[in-house]
Amino acid sequence: MKTTFTHADLAAHWHQRLANGLAHDLGLVIAKAMHGQLAAGVPQAEIVREVALFGAQNRDGWGVGLTILTALANILPVLPEEEAYLALFHGARRVAADCDGEAPRRERAPLGSRPDPAALKRWLRRWTNVRHREAAERTLLTAIAAGFSPAELADALFAAGTERAFADTGHSLDFINKAFECLDLVGWQHAAALLPTVVGQMAAARGAEESTAWRQPVDLVALCEESTSELADLFAAGRGSRDWSGHAALAQELLGDDPARIADALKEAIRAGAAPADLGQSLAYAAALRVARFGNANEHADWETAHHVFTYANAVHQMLTRIGTANIDTHGTAVRGVLHGAMALYLARYLNVPPARIPGDGGEQLDDLPADPETIGAALLDAFDRQRQVDLAARLVARHLTLGHSPQALIATLAHAVLREDAGFHAYQMLEAGVRQFGAWGDTDEGRHILIAVARYLAAHSPTERASLQTADIARRLMRGGELHQEAGSS
Repeated sequence: MKTTFTHADLAAHWHQRLANGLAHDLGLVIAKAMHGQLAAGVPQAEIVREVALFGAQNRDGWGVGLTILTALANILPVLPEEEAYLALFHGARRVAADCDGEAPRRERAPLGSRPDPAALKRWLRRWTNVRHREAAERTLLTAIAAGFSPAELADALFAAGTERAFADTGHSLDFINKAFECLDLVGWQHAAALLPTVVGQMAAARGAEESTAWRQPVDLVALCEESTSELADLFAAGRGSRDWSGHAALAQELLGDDPARIADALKEAIRAGAAPADLGQSLAYAAALRVARFGNANEHADWETAHHVFTYANAVHQMLTRIGTANIDTHGTAVRGVLHGAMALYLARYLNVPPARIPGDGGEQLDDLPADPETIGAALLDAFDRQRQVDLAARLVARHLTLGHSPQALIATLAHAVLREDAGFHAYQMLEAGVRQFGAWGDTDEGRHILIAVARYLAAHSPTERASLQTADIARRLMRGGELHQEAGSS
């Protein structure tokens, strides 16, 4: 049934209601407005644009709400209609909560001059290094006004964002990447409104070089600095073969316990023809394996250590892929970002001691589990209904994929499992990054490992109270009740 009201322009009416709900952080109003806009035929991208611009204008900086909105918007194409409604509601609700009680963003202007691109990139790095937010934002605005392409802007921000190693445990770079993905969704004409929102955290972020773990017993920061120029020279002199296919083998090397050997493995891959984006893909897969093999004997909070490396590695991969679409010399900064991720991965090696076994490897059939996809999906959701079902969730995912069932159906089930919960910020990140990385590998053993990692993480953080699902369901019933009332009155 479709919602019918007497308003002359339903889309405009629900647009205003959504604006009111966002402004006052009213969950039920947001849910009804979301349902009303979808029923009125408003495109999903237009709804995402409205919420994203509200979040950019009504908070002084990019936050977790905009990250959640973008992550969920990225997976909308694989979601059925009811799940898309929940995804948009969760994203909008979290943006509204982020902006509640916050001072609105202060507009800044680009510089009056138009320096050359190399100077702007150098200045952005400099202002980020000395934590001068105002100057960094104006420099970025100048680059946007000068007509930098998305790839050129990504190159400049990636260089600035990696001035500090693994800044804010990877969140800083992940937020930068999400701002670019948000613009892909809402339109690059909004670059001046959205991109500068990431600068505040980027300038204020604490780098890993300030922590003891990166300095003792091995000085990983010094190793990164020494390796960066050497690896960049190898890129400059290398072949950059499009036929390089050593992603999985490199990932295994990156999981090693010798940081110098890890750097050497990156050198060997570059000599063999690996491009920067290839290194990013290998790093992301290795980080997914850390999660897939996360030992149940670890403390629960340690899941976040593994998660941070994976989402950072995914951001590195996505940014390097974007930068690779243009003819830009990014060798130095590309290597630096990959090295930071590789060292963070190295430091998380204790999470796999002993490693959890990945189901489905070695021809394991898992014949004690159901065989048809519908029953597997129901069993997976049932596992998420109960605590401590990490291993069962992993086995069900492996069973689904090893039998050759549709990966898209499995991804939709995992998305449903997240969207019905009062999920934390990291759960949304994990789901979307996993879907992204599965897209890079496809229905292969590596792709299976990535979705197993997603399922294990989600199972470790389920179930919750599901209060938001109740709000969304109440809104849905109210809207359908409104339709029935209209029909009864007209008969």
